[in-house]
Amino acid sequence: MRKCNVLITMIVLLITSLHAADLSPENIRAGVARILITPPLDMNFTLGGYGARMSKPAQGVHDNIWAKAIVLTNGADKYLLVTMDILALPPDLKPVVIEKLGDKTWSLENTMFLPSHSHASLDMSALNSKNVLNNPYIGVYQLELREFVIDKLVEVIRQAGTDLKPVKIGTSRTVLPEMNRNRRGDAMVDRDLTVTRIDQENGVPLAVLINWTAHPTIMSDEDMLVSAGWPGYLQREMEDWIGQGVTCMYYNGAQGDQSVIARSGGSRHEKAELYGRSVAIAALKLYKGVTTSDKSILAYKSLQATLPAPKLHPDFLATGGEEYGINEENGKYILQVMCPLTADIGALRLGDLLIVGAPGELSYQLGSKIKAAIGTDKVKYPTIGGIANEWISYILTTEQYEAGGYESSVSFYGKELGPFIYKAMLEVSGPLVIK
Repeated sequence: MRKCNVLITMIVLLITSLHAADLSPENIRAGVARILITPPLDMNFTLGGYGARMSKPAQGVHDNIWAKAIVLTNGADKYLLVTMDILALPPDLKPVVIEKLGDKTWSLENTMFLPSHSHASLDMSALNSKNVLNNPYIGVYQLELREFVIDKLVEVIRQAGTDLKPVKIGTSRTVLPEMNRNRRGDAMVDRDLTVTRIDQENGVPLAVLINWTAHPTIMSDEDMLVSAGWPGYLQREMEDWIGQGVTCMYYNGAQGDQSVIARSGGSRHEKAELYGRSVAIAALKLYKGVTTSDKSILAYKSLQATLPAPKLHPDFLATGGEEYGINEENGKYILQVMCPLTADIGALRLGDLLIVGAPGELSYQLGSKIKAAIGTDKVKYPTIGGIANEWISYILTTEQYEAGGYESSVSFYGKELGPFIYKAMLEVSGPLVIK
């Protein structure tokens, strides 16, 4: 049996190596689209991020929220990235979008959905068809809102795939000091700002991808106007400054314990605007120096990982449970019905950029280990795609989970979850690193 296991392992490694050996730069074509996803106010939709809002409907629109899609293909393979200005997605939404597309070339494997995690945008619990608790603290399910979002995502994906153009791609990175912090008091902070430039063959800008890690929590539970938060300002500034119809797509990172450092003074919306503009200034400077290539590696890997058994943290009722008005009975229901048994984990290699999706709020202790493990001389810019495809819970190291606190209390799969997700993220990204 031992010899058999060794043989199987060798075969798996050989298959992985053969797949990785095919990683070579090729001509890429791409198409991009954006769509307004601000719902009509008469839908009485709720804002997510704070239980204290008690599922009261949004009172107005401060700034619109958008979904943006980019389709990439090298002729043999294609991949879809979708970013959106919302809190997060429930596990049961992306599969419905893929099915409703009615296009067999799209699957869970070659798509990644990346919410910004805005705390003044749509509530993920209102989008979850398995949410029948009718608990205003965690969010009340709204079928009309769910169908609205699904239809918009289907539409923007279809639009992005209608006109694919040859593109040149390049990525660069810089460090931003004093812009974010670790809210658990840990010294570890992700200060990497990563910008990917995607231009048409003639040099006209098509899209720009921006990765910066911080919770969009400048707005509080008292703010009842729809807003994309500081990521919205970041994207709008970049689109305005670059011009020529470029689409800016923001994705968060391992933000489970990362918060912004906002300047004092002014209203919360003014602080969000100033913060977003500050990140945009640095991003634009970086963008202008990016060198693009007309040939890039396009490769991806994905898996459906069977998660550890769901369980409540010992501190749950006193921390997260208290904030969201959840008693022990409701907590058990959440574990049995709303917590998925599997997680959709994927990775995308685009030139020397590698995005590895985390299916929840990953702590930077784990995120930093992953980035260090997959960063090489060929994959110069490893990034974490935060809350990719779905929100399963917070994802912490064993030590962080056992230390307690808010993040631990809303980590629903025990102390084994962090190490498990870490290994799964390395499993999908590893074959994309080998040259």
